[in-house]
Amino acid sequence: MISFTPSAEQQLIIETVRRFAAERLRPAGHDADESRSTPADIIARGWDLGLLPSSIPERYSGFGDEHSVLTGTLAAEELGCGDLPISLYLLTPHLFAIPILHAGTDQQKEHWLPIIAEGGFAPYTAALIEPRWDFDPNALSTTATLTSDGDGYLLHGHKAYVPLAANAPAMLIYAREGDSTQAFIVERGAAGLTVAEREQHMGIRALPTYDVKLDDVKVDLNAKLGGQDGCDVELLLNYSRVTLGALAIGVARGAYEYALDYAKQREAFGRPIAQYQAVAFMLAEMAIEIESARGLIWEAAWTLDKGQNASRAASLAKQYADDMVLFVTDRAVQVLGGHGYIREHPVERWLREGRGFSTFLGVAMI
Repeated sequence: MISFTPSAEQQLIIETVRRFAAERLRPAGHDADESRSTPADIIARGWDLGLLPSSIPERYSGFGDEHSVLTGTLAAEELGCGDLPISLYLLTPHLFAIPILHAGTDQQKEHWLPIIAEGGFAPYTAALIEPRWDFDPNALSTTATLTSDGDGYLLHGHKAYVPLAANAPAMLIYAREGDSTQAFIVERGAAGLTVAEREQHMGIRALPTYDVKLDDVKVDLNAKLGGQDGCDVELLLNYSRVTLGALAIGVARGAYEYALDYAKQREAFGRPIAQYQAVAFMLAEMAIEIESARGLIWEAAWTLDKGQNASRAASLAKQYADDMVLFVTDRAVQVLGGHGYIREHPVERWLREGRGFSTFLGVAMI
C-alpha cells in the first residue's frame, strides 16, 4: 500500500531542497535563461545537498543505504519548482551514475561510482535521443557491433539533446546491438567521438546540450553496461520517466502558485480577479491536474522501489505529466493576461519549458 505521508527523513529532504530551490534556483532562473548560462556557484551548492552521493552505498564511497526512487521524485519536484534547466544541469551526472549503480558490473561500479561520489560536481552524462522524427528508444539508429577480432565494439550513429557533452569526462551511449538496446561507457577523447556545437532551444536555455556523432568509436568489451549480459534499458527509461514527471509537477506547481498569487492581488472592477468565476475555475482545474499527476508519479516510483515491473505505470504517469504541465503553464499565462506574455514574469518561460517535456526522455534521472 502506498503511503502519501513522507517519512521524517523524506520530509527533511523536501524542506532542504525546497529552501535551496526558493533561495537559489528561482531567483537565478530569469538571468540564466536570458544569458543561456548556469552559475557555477549554484551548481556547487546544489551538489553539496548530496542527492547523488546519498543514493550511492558506502562501499562505493557514497553515504546512502539504498537508492529510493520515491524519495528522488520528492526532491525532483522541489527542484523543478525552482528552475528546470538549472535542475537538469545539476542532475546530469545522475544519467551516468544511476544506470551504473543499478545495471553495472562489479568492476564498473567499483571504478566509476567512487570517482563520482568523492569528487565535486563533474558533468558525466548520457546520450539516448536521436535527431529523428520517429525516434524510438527501443529501435535506435545508433548501432553497436562487435569488432572483427571480437575484442570490443564499434559505435556508430548520431545523438542529440546530450547535456553537458562538451566537458563530459565520460558518457553513456545508448545503441542498438542486434535486436536490443544497450548502453556503453565512452570516455572523453575516444577516437571518432565528435561533440558538435551547442544546440539552441525554445526552452531550457540555461542547459547546454549538444549533438554527438560517433564514427566507429571503438570501446572495450568491458565498456558495455552490465557486461556480456547487458542491462535492462527499459528499467533505466522508467527511472527517467518518473524523474521527468516529478520535474514537470514542480514546474506546473510553480506556475500555478505564481498565477494564484497574481490573481489574488490583481484587481479588476473593484475586486481581485481570483473572485471571478472564469479565473477561479481555471485555477481549480490547474490544481486538480497537478494533484492527479502527482498521484500517478508517486505510484510509479513506489512500484519501481518495490522491484516490480513499472513500465506501464511510469509510461502512463509521464504521458499524463507531459500533458498536465503544458495545460497548467498555458493557463498560468492566461491568468496573467497580457502580463503573462512579458518576459519579466516567469510564466512565459515556464510555458516554453513545459512544452519540451514530451521530448526530454533520457535527459533526467534521479
